[in-house]
Amino acid sequence: MAGLLVGILLFFCFSLIFSALSFAPWLPSRERDLKRIGELAALRPGQIFYDLGAGDGRVAIYAAKNLKVKARGVEMALPFYLICRLRQLFNRGADLEFKFNNLYKENLASADAVYFFSLPASLNEKFFAKLRRELKPGVKIISYAFKLDGWRPAAVSRPTEKDLPIYLYVA
Repeated sequence: MAGLLVGILLFFCFSLIFSALSFAPWLPSRERDLKRIGELAALRPGQIFYDLGAGDGRVAIYAAKNLKVKARGVEMALPFYLICRLRQLFNRGADLEFKFNNLYKENLASADAVYFFSLPASLNEKFFAKLRRELKPGVKIISYAFKLDGWRPAAVSRPTEKDLPIYLYVA
């Protein structure tokens, strides 16, 4: 029994480490910034919003409940995915789905907006190539806190110097 518990614990730890190394460690988006993210997304009810690296699910849940969109969270760290699924149970009326998947394996062709919070080192050509390849023209790309190198933002939301910038790009 102890061996099984150690194995499960190691799997959870490996999952967290792998996800942090592949895109970003978990740092939650600030609750006070959710409205700004929603404003930049400017989606109509029924459109599709992707949260890549959903973490605890707060951005996808906000989008589903407040923007009335189809929110799709993608998370590859098992502990966070389980948290997302638990939070999904408490938000049954929202059009909300969480997938346990590597964001590089998730097809984004149906997206109307894509949101992510990643460290600059992970915002690399592999990630940019995925966006260019899969996103249809006009899709909104929202990056929390970090600019995309070589891309020109359509808008930047930063009401005060104390606020983190949120960048909007259009595919």
